[in-house]
Amino acid sequence: MQQIIDRRLAGKNKSIGNRERFLRRHKDQIREAVKRAIDGRGIRDIERGEEIHIPKKDLSEPVFGHGQGGVREIVHPGNQEYIRGDRIERPKGGGGGGSGSGQASDQGEGEDDFAFALSKEEFMQVFFEDLALPHLVRTQLAEVPEWKTHRAGFSNDGTPNNLHVVRSMRGAIGRRIAIGAGSRRELREMEDRLAVLKAALQPGDAVAEREIETLEEEIARLRARVERIPYLDPIDLRFRNRVRVPVPTSKAVMFCLMDVSGSMDEARKELSKRFFILLYLFLTRHYERIELVFIRHHTQAQEVGEHDFFHARETGGTVVSSALVLMEEIIRARYSPSEWNIYGAQASDGDNWHHDSGRCRELLGDKLLPLVRYYAYVQVAEEEQNLWEEYTQLQAAHRHFAMRKATSADQIYPVFRDLFKKEGKQAA
Repeated sequence: MQQIIDRRLAGKNKSIGNRERFLRRHKDQIREAVKRAIDGRGIRDIERGEEIHIPKKDLSEPVFGHGQGGVREIVHPGNQEYIRGDRIERPKGGGGGGSGSGQASDQGEGEDDFAFALSKEEFMQVFFEDLALPHLVRTQLAEVPEWKTHRAGFSNDGTPNNLHVVRSMRGAIGRRIAIGAGSRRELREMEDRLAVLKAALQPGDAVAEREIETLEEEIARLRARVERIPYLDPIDLRFRNRVRVPVPTSKAVMFCLMDVSGSMDEARKELSKRFFILLYLFLTRHYERIELVFIRHHTQAQEVGEHDFFHARETGGTVVSSALVLMEEIIRARYSPSEWNIYGAQASDGDNWHHDSGRCRELLGDKLLPLVRYYAYVQVAEEEQNLWEEYTQLQAAHRHFAMRKATSADQIYPVFRDLFKKEGKQAA
């Protein structure tokens, strides 16, 4: 019988097993509670835990009870209001539902909603579940490849836990047969000859007696030789052999393009930052081998670091094509499409220099979309600006191009989930 003992450390007065079962059982209610929690949460506090409230009625479980059975007529004394068949109304107000609704009353009992705290890891797991980079494929071997072990026959040395008993015993039997076959055959011939000599022995025949004595000594010597053959020798041992081979790994890069032109006021920049912070948390949490390239643009585009991308205050006019040109140059120089899964995410208010929007559509359709696996465009303005109109023409021809609008903070998370939902799943 195999026993599995869970030795993971649990917090004081907490059961990890029970907690995991509870989270799985009430997954839908917890997901809805997390969605409600993020609506009033600042983007800087997105990673902290949360206290979740679940209505008591959603925690009820079926219970089997055994009644007395049969048909009985019982008289309950003191009933002066109801007769058989009457329907009793629910208490009005103050019934103790625990939801805080209704008026005060001196009657009724109930229970408050069940409240418990989600840890930071649990909150982020619910927050980003069912999300994935679309069309992610394994390319070639990375500089530090992933290794996978598989069986490769048997070897003569190894650790005891890899010892193959059946194969070792089979080799031992074969060795004993091969080494002792000649001696055992010779032993059988001598035993047969000895039996014949003893049967033909005449009293007083000294020659026959000496021959029998010599033959018995030879038989004893052969038997000792056969018995000295070891039952199991170190050369018989066979161990399962496993080899490590490199396997293809997923290498991905995400380009983050943010418009910081003069038409992007603080509210629109805040929406763009919210979207990219969600994207940043999602990528760094779910993927170990992924690189992020941050590009800010107004009339000119510049590759910047993470801090400058979210906090720099430089602004100017609007030439969106500068960011697309820079993205293509970086791809050609550092990220070969045959080796990398390339993704792009762009946030803008869509207000572009009117002579530049057509060029953006050509750059994206002819040069960038053939290189990337997925490209998402988020417009943080309601009006359908000239850039939105140009990008709309690309949707029919490119299935891996998506565009959405988000004009308020509460729309960022649904739009984000819709853009990066797992293939084959509906956005929550």
